Amino acid sequence: MKKLMIAFLLMLTMTAQADNVMTKTQDGTYVVNTTTLADDVEGYAGATPLEVHIKKNKIVKVVVLKNMDGPKYNAKVKKEMLTKYEGMDVKKGTVQDVDAVTGATFTSKAMQENIRRAVDYYKKHK
Repeated sequence: MKKLMIAFLLMLTMTAQADNVMTKTQDGTYVVNTTTLADDVEGYAGATPLEVHIKKNKIVKVVVLKNMDGPKYNAKVKKEMLTKYEGMDVKKGTVQDVDAVTGATFTSKAMQENIRRAVDYYKKHK
């Protein structure tokens, strides 16, 4: 009985974790959270989790989640790089690389990898 209960709790935990990666809003937008999906991807000062919003196989927006890279780097990458992903089609394979931001190279490369993983996850699980 104890083993059965442990197996059930483990399965419940795994299901809850999967649900935290991608959700679907009422308007049909999928939101992929890379907090656990790309926890090994580090920017200048640590992990750089994002929310990637995808609707009708196009990236709608990319939202920077709390991280340790600091507001200066995050603002620079958001302004100069993340907006370039808006409207990008995800059906044509892996999202193409957008140039890294000078002065925030570690942060922007980490965010590129987060976006790539989010899109791959979306394509496999939508």
